[in-house]
This record gives sequence, C-alpha cells and structure tokens, in this order.
Amino acid sequence: VKLCVPPSGFIRKLPLHSCNKEARPSWDSPMQFVLACVSYAVGLGNVWRFPYLCQMHGGGGFLIPYLLMLILEGIPLFYIELAIGQKMRLGSIGAWMAISPYLGGLGIASVVTSMYLCLYYNVINAWSFWYLFHSFQSVLPWAECPVNANRTGYLEECEVASPTQYFFYRETLNISSSIDENGGLHMGQALCLLLAWIIVYLFIVRGVKSTGVVVYFTATFPYVVLIIYLIRGVTLHGAWNGVKYMFTPKLEQLVNPQTWINAATQIFFSLGLGFGSLIAFSSYNHHNNDFEKQAVIISLINSGTSVFASIVTFSIYGFKATFNYESCLERMRLLCLNAFDLSEESISAGNVTEWIHYLNITHPESFAAIASKIEHCSLEAELDTAVEGTGLAFIVYSEAIKNMPLSQLWSVLYFIMLLLLGMGSMLGNVTAIITPLADIKLLSRSLSSEILLSRCSLCLCFLLEFVRSGNYWFTIFNEYAATLSLLFIVFLEVISVCYVYGLRRFERDIEDMLGHRPNWYWKVMWAAVSPLLLFSLFIFYIINYIQGGTPTYQAWDKDLVRSAIKRKHIY
Repeated sequence: VKLCVPPSGFIRKLPLHSCNKEARPSWDSPMQFVLACVSYAVGLGNVWRFPYLCQMHGGGGFLIPYLLMLILEGIPLFYIELAIGQKMRLGSIGAWMAISPYLGGLGIASVVTSMYLCLYYNVINAWSFWYLFHSFQSVLPWAECPVNANRTGYLEECEVASPTQYFFYRETLNISSSIDENGGLHMGQALCLLLAWIIVYLFIVRGVKSTGVVVYFTATFPYVVLIIYLIRGVTLHGAWNGVKYMFTPKLEQLVNPQTWINAATQIFFSLGLGFGSLIAFSSYNHHNNDFEKQAVIISLINSGTSVFASIVTFSIYGFKATFNYESCLERMRLLCLNAFDLSEESISAGNVTEWIHYLNITHPESFAAIASKIEHCSLEAELDTAVEGTGLAFIVYSEAIKNMPLSQLWSVLYFIMLLLLGMGSMLGNVTAIITPLADIKLLSRSLSSEILLSRCSLCLCFLLEFVRSGNYWFTIFNEYAATLSLLFIVFLEVISVCYVYGLRRFERDIEDMLGHRPNWYWKVMWAAVSPLLLFSLFIFYIINYIQGGTPTYQAWDKDLVRSAIKRKHIY
C-alpha cells in the first residue's frame, strides 16, 4: 500500500515511492486542536471512575499517587503520541509504517481497538438520550415506582429494589435474568442508538472542518454544567459532609499496592492513550505547532477536571448520604413512637439512637416485636458505599437528582453533560479509525459521505444486539475488549520510538518542529520509567486475570430483596 508521508524525520527508516499528495487539512488554530484533545480525553471516566477511586483509596490521599503517575507516565506518553502525529502528518497506520515497515501492525492494532470501543461506547450515549427524553415530565419516572396491573399498589419488583434501580434495569435496559435469555429488541433504545449514530455521522462527515466546529461546544459546555452543579451541589443540605469525606486523607492507603496500580491505570485510560486518536488529531497540526506545551496543558486540564468533577460528585454524595441517613433516623423515630405510644416531642432525630438503646433495656419484650425492623443508621456507612460506572452515572446521580427542587432542570443539565462527554470521546475514536484509512490511497476514494454513512449504518445494525436483553454485551466489551491490548500497544509505542527508531533521532525530529531538543526529564521517562510502569501494569493485569478464575458478569434477579444483582459465570 502506497502512503503519502512528509519528506523528513521518521521516513528515513522507510523507503517510499514519491507521491503527489494533496495538501492535508489542518486545524484553523491551535485552540481547536487543544479543544479537540480535551473533548476526547475528558470523558465519562472523569465523572464516574475517578470519584470512585478517591472513595476507595483514601479520599484526598489518592491524589498523591495519582499526580505522581501523571508525571511519570501520563504526560510523557501523551507527548510521544502528539509528536509522532505532528511529525508524520499521518494516522496511526501510516505513522508507524513510516517508522518501520514492521510496525504497521501497531497502527492496525490501534484502529481495531478503537473499532471495539466504538462498537459499545455509543450505547452509553443512547442511554443518556433515553434519560434526557424522560426528564421532560412533571414527575421523573425514576422518582416513584409504577403501579401494578391491578392498580392496587406499586410493582413489587420495584419496591423490593428502588425506583432508580428499577427504571435503569427494567425500563431503560429491559434486562433479562441472564445473557442466555433473549429479552427482545428494546425499540426505544434502538431509536436512541440510531439518533446517537446520526449525530456522530454529522460530527465527522466533513472531517476536521466539522470536527473543529463541534469541539468548541463539546469541550466547553460540560464545564458550564459542572460549574452550575458545583454551585447547586455545595448549597445542598449535607453536601459538605461529602466534600469533607473526599478531602480527608486516609494515608494508610498509600501502603496498599492496589492504590498505586489503580492510580497508574486511571491516568493511562483517562488520557486516551493507544487508540490512535491523539496521533490522528495531531496529524492535522502545522509543522511548528508547540505540541510540548499543549501536551502538558491538556494532561493537566484532564486531571484537574477529574478532581473538579469529584468535588461535584462528593457534594452530591454528601447530599444523598445525609438524606438517606436522616430518612433512616426518621423511620426509627416513627417506629419507636408508634410501638411504645410515646409523645411526638420525646424522641428526635438527635436522640433516637439513645432511645432505641433505652427501650431495649427497659421494655425487652415489646422491643423484641420490632427488633427485626430496627436499622443501623450511619452517615459514615452511607458515605463509604462506593459505586462506579453506570451505577454512579445512572442510579446514584438519578437518586440524588429526584430529591432536588426543580429536579427536571437538574436532570436535563446532567444528561446533556453526559451526552457531550460521550460524544466528544466518540468523535476522537471515530477519527482514529477514519484518518488512517483516508491516508491509504487505495481506500481514500471510498471514504465519501455515502460510504461513511453506510459504515455508520453497519455499526448500528451490529449494535442492535447491545439493546437486547440488557447491558450484558456492553459489560463484556467494556471489561475485556481494550484493557490489555491498550497497555501492550502503548508499551510497544514507547519501545519502538526509543529503541527501534532511536531516541536521538527522535530528539532531532522534535528539534526540527520546536526549535529545541527535549530536556532530561522527557528522555528519562521515555527510555526507562514509563516503559517499566507499563510493563508492570501489563503483568499485573495478566496475573489478576489468571487468578480471577472463570470470568463472571452481573445479572438482574428480581427475586433478591436488596441489591437485585447476582453473579453468574460465562461459560
């Protein structure tokens, strides 16, 4: 396959026939490129993964390994991908083939991994559309349970779980009891998925020109929503309980190896390394664009957004935890008042725990009749409940939103933000697929808008399986499709640049673009520290996978009383 590549730098390793390529399109300004990278890198993981890790690994103490891994791993690897794309002005396949003809498979691996991600990532956007459309109701549908067929009460399945869980698993996903059972096509979700793919197509139909306009909105509006939510969040009753919980460090977690592993993993995946999107985006830069400064700025914006989103999330956590805690105290107060015929003023939320202890001692026989209904109310236990992923985005947030005044307004803003975060990441991953194919002359003519539309339609048809029987296929792809392959891809990237192409030659290419060579920090990170970290993470994931035994997935069980979730084996 014949490629058009720039006449300097990396191409000394690959003899190519000359070709008269057309001028490559480019960003209108460096700001467009920065916004495109921010829109791609700042995604759903910043909102639903990082707060969970803070909660699990010592609150503010988790920031220590997180920021250290950003310096040792995140920024240096981000720099390398931007440098490769800008120098080569090619997508991932052409760029790696120009370094060495034996590295073309590395670019193909990036494209395939991006295809895997695109296959399931847009399903999240379809869920966001579903929630957004259902937010325009006088009463949010996840705020209360639907009535039963006889209209004599609420559905028992919903009452056993909760209205938010029921709406997500049964109304949104229409989930079956296992992956083996075909629950039928969810037409509402299928239409939402169609809408999501139509929007993706409109984003990319004119290439970098349409992308450059879209990113002004997808990169900035989520911050507007986060700021609005921060202002609203910190004014909610009990919000500061959550913020205090976040910033109270549990330094004993720093001796836990899992804390450091999760910090390194979060940095790696949050920046979107290995997919080829950063190489594709930077290939539209001008030759002398200052990508070194941009790499640092974008990485810091990404990590800063994670911390900022966590403050918002923990303020919502605090409100939700305080609401649940005070509701628990009120239930216990009413239970004691009714069981022992006490006056209303005698028991309050502040002394209900002492009264329960007192009544247990003074009236043991009467207390035994209500002992099974006694709950242990603890604000700390509510705050310790860690949730990530779709459980945080679509259940915990929804439960908090339904208890806010003007809940419809906050619901609309929140799910618009999720949509823009998801669409921004989708835009980057689709670009990672299209750009390398457009660089291959054999295929460039077929990348017309009609063919692009047919390929989006093909993805949509394949993805209809993801809206059958619930989120089982989504979960499998999310957990197993890209994790190991991305670690291996980026490890090979840094090894190829430093030891196949040569670090000194790479330095000269950077000097050609920036006017100076990279300092000692970059060279030490590329040559030793970052590869060792990546290799260690790769080995850890393999060991963890082997020790994990038979892979499992979560399945909805309407007969279970509390969580309504059980685990099943994948055979």
